[in-house]
Amino acid sequence: MKRQITASLLLLFFCSISTAQVAKPKAFSTAGKKVTVYTTAENTGLKLSANGTAEFKAMGQPFETQVCVFVDPNKTYQTFLGIGGALTDAAAETWAKLPAAKQEELLKAYFNKTAGIGYTVGRTNIASCDFSSSSYMYVQENDKELNTFDIAPDRKFKIPFIKAAMAAAGGKLNLFASPWSPPAFMKDNNDILQGGHLKKDYYASWANHFVKFIKAYEKEGMPVWAISIQNEPMAKQRWESCIYSAEEERDFLKNNLGPTMEKAGLKSRKIIVWDHNRDLMFQRAQTYFDDPQASRYAWGIGFHWYENWSGGEPMYENVKRVHEAYPDKNILFTEGCVERFEMSRVNDWKLGERYGKSMINDFNNGMGGFTDWNILLDETGGPNHVGNFCFAPVHADTKTGELIYTNAYYYIGQFSKYIQPGAKRITSAASRSQLLTTAFRNPDGTTVVVVMNQSDAATPYYLWIKGKAAELNALPHSISTLLF
Repeated sequence: MKRQITASLLLLFFCSISTAQVAKPKAFSTAGKKVTVYTTAENTGLKLSANGTAEFKAMGQPFETQVCVFVDPNKTYQTFLGIGGALTDAAAETWAKLPAAKQEELLKAYFNKTAGIGYTVGRTNIASCDFSSSSYMYVQENDKELNTFDIAPDRKFKIPFIKAAMAAAGGKLNLFASPWSPPAFMKDNNDILQGGHLKKDYYASWANHFVKFIKAYEKEGMPVWAISIQNEPMAKQRWESCIYSAEEERDFLKNNLGPTMEKAGLKSRKIIVWDHNRDLMFQRAQTYFDDPQASRYAWGIGFHWYENWSGGEPMYENVKRVHEAYPDKNILFTEGCVERFEMSRVNDWKLGERYGKSMINDFNNGMGGFTDWNILLDETGGPNHVGNFCFAPVHADTKTGELIYTNAYYYIGQFSKYIQPGAKRITSAASRSQLLTTAFRNPDGTTVVVVMNQSDAATPYYLWIKGKAAELNALPHSISTLLF
């Protein structure tokens, strides 16, 4: 009898666990919620500005003539990783030329969560890149054993800048680092410029170079969250560059880099593959992730937005294809900027709209986080040792000490200021093509809906959630963040 009672109690206990495990989360409700709107809009004074509130009211089936943004907070997708920018040599050198008050202003503008736009991610270059004043390496010629390894070139500008950025971010920044080229003696063209391939005899040495870099930075008090294997591995550039086929990168990862980092106690550091444009990212993803040995070391895939340099639309669908095929892998935007800098264009509204359109489409296709290119450049779009001058969200006039905020800064801020790391993307769909939208549920329970109006006309619309709607208005060429 005692055994029967015990067995019954155990059965009841396990049934209760099973019931708890399959219980559905509490359904979202609009009851008592008020929508607060923050907007950046052309030809207005609105820059991340609060510009109204709205309440949800009963609204059944919308008519075809009623423009709507439909949101379902109960349908969740990928996790939001964060948003940030690159802390390059160029950004650090430009920042060093600013007056102390302006240095503090810039850091607060980017990294402060309340007074600024709350960046949580940073990228930096391993040795020199095009946005360095000159080329440099961390080891001397023919030092295969890396006995001369020294990050001394970074100590003048870059390390103080990264430390200041981390402090401004509250002491923590997800910092990842990318090499533009191995040392010349490790490459088959014997040059850090103009592409070339890493010689197989130097695979082990180059893997150890990553370990030395991570440990040197961490010794300086700058934890490295992740590394990418190679910046733009299919681009032969007149600046620092190195070519890897998908198979070469895969084999270097599984046979050298992954095991070497693991053996050095760096298993927790993330490894990002590809780090190039959307065009080839599915083929590259197949090569890495279909190989179990390589896949175990790859945290995710990074991508850039430069594939439409010859014209045409960005290839957003390729991000979706990777996410569909490999849902367990993270997708991170690792670089993008508007090229061909001209000071006369710093107020061009298209700068920001390019960011807004790209971020919304890529988030909707499975991207987890976004990293802009240089967070700061000077009045020439540099410094850059090969004359490859570009736009940044913020430029400094180093002659006057003034900061120039382009509207790209505010467009990025419409996402980074309000979406919290750990948020889940939710369903958001617009009924008119001039409105682009994406949405997230934050860990604290708040819902964030971003709505961008690409058109010349104001567009009244309803934020519609399961029979309840809030009446809103999208100003011409605007982007708004709706919080509730």
